[in-house]
Amino acid sequence: MTYCVGLMLNKGIVFMSDTRTNSGVDNISVYRKMSQWAIEGDRVITLLSAGNLATTQTVVSLLDERTKVPEERKPSILEAPTMFQVARLVGDSLREVIAANSQTGQEADSTFNSTLILGGQIKGMPPRLFLIYPEGNFIEAPEDSPFLQIGETKYGRPILVRAYDADMSFEDAVKLLLVSFDSTRRANLSVGLPLDIQVYETDSFKSQDRLRIHPGDPYYERISNGWGQALKTAFYSLPKFSFNTDDTD
Repeated sequence: MTYCVGLMLNKGIVFMSDTRTNSGVDNISVYRKMSQWAIEGDRVITLLSAGNLATTQTVVSLLDERTKVPEERKPSILEAPTMFQVARLVGDSLREVIAANSQTGQEADSTFNSTLILGGQIKGMPPRLFLIYPEGNFIEAPEDSPFLQIGETKYGRPILVRAYDADMSFEDAVKLLLVSFDSTRRANLSVGLPLDIQVYETDSFKSQDRLRIHPGDPYYERISNGWGQALKTAFYSLPKFSFNTDDTD
């Protein structure tokens, strides 16, 4: 399992992903689950992946190969005219890889399943964010909750729902995502550090350096410990429960 988030802001998009993959408590490895393609001044495209590692790596390699040797029947993701068309190409590639590696039957298909978050911007159009399913179909991030999660989503979602603000700064968005990831990591051992962070500023059309939060990072430790203490403080500041129904205090 893994955990990845794409967060839309008025300023741009913030992406974060963990790097843990495991097939048991004694077989834990680190793999990057964030990929990016860019043509400076024209487009920036970021992809996050969760699911079968062989499937996701093959999809990324296939997309990358097609940017170097485009097929006659379809453009590469660096040639597609819109982010919607990019999402279609990525969905087609995901479906193609799963179909090529799976055997007959639903159970076999599910073994090779992967889910992707695709985000970015092409010149002349606004930034967009998509969730791509194993079947190749996809949805776009809704306006009322413009963030998407894949992998182990349930533990980190409450903080996003409660604290997200489209006007927040990139710095606050990263802090919010770190809290979300810390909550997930503490609840599920299949999610872990290092964490990869990518920030894209609207209309910059420039690939930003990817940040990596390693185990023992001082800022992450401050966030983790501070959030735990803040929760305890908030909890004890709430009105006290009483078994006496006549007690209105």
